[in-house]
Formats: sequence, C-alpha cells, structure tokens
Amino acid sequence: MKKIKTTPDLNRKAKLEAFDRLLTIMDELRENCPWDMKQTMESLRHLTIEETYELTDAIIENDMDEVKKELGDLMLHNTFYARIASEKNEFDIADVLNSICEKLINRHPHIYGDVEVEDEKAVKENWEKIKLKEKGNSKKSVLGGVPKSLPAMVKAMRIQEKARGVGFDWEKKEQVWEKVEEEMNEFKAEFNIENETEIDKTKAQAEFGDLMFSLINYARFLDINPEEALERTNKKFIKRFNYLESESEKDGKKMGEMTLDEMDRYWEKAKSLK
Repeated sequence: MKKIKTTPDLNRKAKLEAFDRLLTIMDELRENCPWDMKQTMESLRHLTIEETYELTDAIIENDMDEVKKELGDLMLHNTFYARIASEKNEFDIADVLNSICEKLINRHPHIYGDVEVEDEKAVKENWEKIKLKEKGNSKKSVLGGVPKSLPAMVKAMRIQEKARGVGFDWEKKEQVWEKVEEEMNEFKAEFNIENETEIDKTKAQAEFGDLMFSLINYARFLDINPEEALERTNKKFIKRFNYLESESEKDGKKMGEMTLDEMDRYWEKAKSLK
C-alpha cells in the first residue's frame, strides 16, 4: 500500500466536539420536542430536497455564510435520519459514517491500493467499474444507480457520465458537435413554421429531447455543467427583468401596457449593467 500524505489537522478535536454536540442536541430534541418526536423519514424527505436546493443557490451566489448555514441544515438532516433508523434498530450514525468510509477506500485504489492512474478521467472510469464489481452477479443496469426523481437535465448528465465510465462515449468533442447539428436539423424538419398546423407535436417533442441530450453531451465534453449554466442564465434573466419592472415603474409605465420596443429599451439598459 502506498504511503498517504496528509496535512495535520490542528482543529480535529474541535470538529469532533462540534459533531458530538450536534448528536447530543439531536437526541435531546427527538426525545423532548413535540415536532421533532413526530417526524419520520417520509416527512423529512421534502424538507431535505428543499435544503439541498437552498445550498445550491448559496453556492451559485458564492455566499459562503449561507453555504455554511445550509451545510449545517443538511448535517442536521443526516443525523435526524440516522437517529430515526437507530430507534428501529436498522442502523445508526456510526454505521452511516463507516459505510461511506469503506466505500471511499474501496473506490480509491490509486490512493489506498496499488492502482496507478494518469488523470481525473481515469479516476472516474475506475469508480464506475468498481461500482459494477460491487454489484456482483446482479443484473442491475449500469444506469440503475441514476435516481429516477432527478431533474431531467441532471439525469441526462449522470446517464452520460455512467455510460462513459464503461467506455460507451464519443472520442472527440467534434464528433459530439456533429451530432448536435444532426439533431438540430432533425428537429427543424419536424418543426416547420410554414406548416404549423401539420406539426406532429409528439415527434417534435422527441426530436427536441434528442437535441437537448446532445447539447448536454457537448457541454460535458467542454467541462460545462449544463444545469449550473442554465441556472446562471435564469438568474441573469430574472435580474434584468426585475430592472425592467422597477425602472419602467419609476417612469410611470405599467407592465402589460408597454410595447415590446419600450420594454426592449429597458432590457438593453439592464444588459449594460454589471
């Protein structure tokens, strides 16, 4: 086994004490607070999803104070789920932590074993191959680990990453761009504006989905996260539209009563602002 280099953590004791404090508070709340006593994994599920999205918002905004707070909320949820499971003698927080530790050690043989890797790409490919071995003789698909409830764009990204992990992928980004152009042409063929009444919406939707999938694939080759890219564009649009609303109101104009040209002038001003 390789000798692993680590930097001494001078604050390790303080971190352990903080985690112990959280576990203690969780136990106290679960046993004494009417609301906390009533919660189940099912009742917490939607709250966990909400907290996750709040964390992603804070990360995109680069608001480190909010990131810290949202990470705390998710830590609370993790301990909450483990506490509920321990009450049913299913598992406890120690089992959770040991489980992830064993997984990390097993899936990083280039750190904890004798495997040699050249780059980050090789690490990801090894990760997917090791996951397949962990499944043993089960007939579960390579794509079986992709959560069904993921947003479609995130799901497409994960599907492509998992396929790449077993070697099913394009070799060059130029090939992917050719596929994007091919799908664009097929979509245009279904969505002919001159024959709008004759559009087969089912086929058009299918072709649009293919186009989106290929664009996400191309983004992956450029190391662009399409979900994050689109969310940044959403935020940019909201900021500019809010400017349009506020500035037009200052000028005594009302949304819904302005012409498109009038609104576009405010929009162009918004674009010029940083």
